[in-house]
Amino acid sequence: MAKREYKIVKERIFWSYANLAMAHTAVERNQEKYNTFNYMIRAKLYKGLCTGSMNVRTLFDDEKIKLLSGQKCNYCGSQNNLALDHIFPQKFGGSDAGDNLIYACKTCNSSKGKKDLMEWMHFKNQFPPLMILRRYLKLIIAFCDKENLMDVAIEELSHQNYPFKIEFVPINFPNPNMLIMTI
Repeated sequence: MAKREYKIVKERIFWSYANLAMAHTAVERNQEKYNTFNYMIRAKLYKGLCTGSMNVRTLFDDEKIKLLSGQKCNYCGSQNNLALDHIFPQKFGGSDAGDNLIYACKTCNSSKGKKDLMEWMHFKNQFPPLMILRRYLKLIIAFCDKENLMDVAIEELSHQNYPFKIEFVPINFPNPNMLIMTI
């Protein structure tokens, strides 16, 4: 299979979001690897997002899940020494709004610090829980829509002080048996 080229921001972000939907479906079905059905979901969603005929789900769904999951670290599952963590670091414009806040134990919060979520996960050689990645991607989409960055060339976003690093937005996902929905 030829390597996919992403020249503009929305192509990379929407491909990642479509991969997330593919992975989510596979994990829900307890699949060990992706199949034709999963790839069809990804293809349809990617095309729909790019053409504007489909939209990402609202953060409302994520807020419900956050409330139901209780007070535990969204990265490691610990219930001790919890603090609020900003998915988008405040240093780079991340807000104190509920959609940008999740629970993290002080160890994870301190380790992540002011790093981009995916940069930190990459550094730890881990893939984030799917629900955290979903929230992260929705925040990126909202930010890029607001700042008119969706049709900008990817290389223009590199080395900018945005609350995310485009080069760490995942385009490849591990097999479903290596993923977790939420801690």
